[in-house]
Amino acid sequence: MPTGKGLPFALKNGVEIGCTAVQVFTSSPQSWAAKPVTDEMAAAFQAAALETGLGQHTVSHDSYLINLAAPDEAKRQQAVDGLKREMGRCGQYAIPFVVSHMGAHMGQGEDVGIAKVAEATKEILADTPPSVTLLMETTAGQGSSLNYKFEHLAAIIEAAGNPARLAVCLDTCHIFAAGYDIRTAEAYEATFAEFDRLVGCDRIKVIHCNDSKKGLGTRVDRHEHLGEGEIGPVAFQCLVKDPRFEETMIVVETPEAETHHAVNVARLWDWARA
Repeated sequence: MPTGKGLPFALKNGVEIGCTAVQVFTSSPQSWAAKPVTDEMAAAFQAAALETGLGQHTVSHDSYLINLAAPDEAKRQQAVDGLKREMGRCGQYAIPFVVSHMGAHMGQGEDVGIAKVAEATKEILADTPPSVTLLMETTAGQGSSLNYKFEHLAAIIEAAGNPARLAVCLDTCHIFAAGYDIRTAEAYEATFAEFDRLVGCDRIKVIHCNDSKKGLGTRVDRHEHLGEGEIGPVAFQCLVKDPRFEETMIVVETPEAETHHAVNVARLWDWARA
């Protein structure tokens, strides 16, 4: 939800369009700078969370600048510190989850990138509030982005020591663009069986629910309205009926947020109730 009027309004506006879970940015995703969270800001957000019933169903997305695998050590440490601050802000607001793209290897190779991300993750979790869980987002594999393969997620979890506060945000557009087919009921089941085998579906705490403007395996991240892109409606109809995700936050990140988030949320509810 847009946060221009403040985080409390993002929750209230989300409920108005039918949401039972909301994702926000606690600071600009394009900047390292962020205003300190005052006691008043935290109290206002927590009051809105209580009023809307979204207390345990909010999630923050970290800055797009974060790269825990950056080859330049100063930039990598800047990313580590930036994600620590985001986790800290979420601790103050009582937001239980932070979604992160984690990183790109930028020519160092995937194995090196995965090792760097895992090492950074251990440091971040050791130095941030225990109430906040870090969610690695699956990516489309654009450029040298990591986590476009389920094996990457499994490797980072293992190398980080299998911490309880490290889980996954699965993006439907991203996995499709990365090469995982979910367009039919059979393909959907096969893909999630593979995820369950490698990582475990219980690790999925948030699902970004987006159709894709680009085709299977293109490794291009372009979101589309639900049922109107290359994925089509069946995957989302399966998703909202999947008992494994009955208590999992499903968040739309589709285009034209101001006018069409309500449309896409309503579409999901229609499919869920069908």
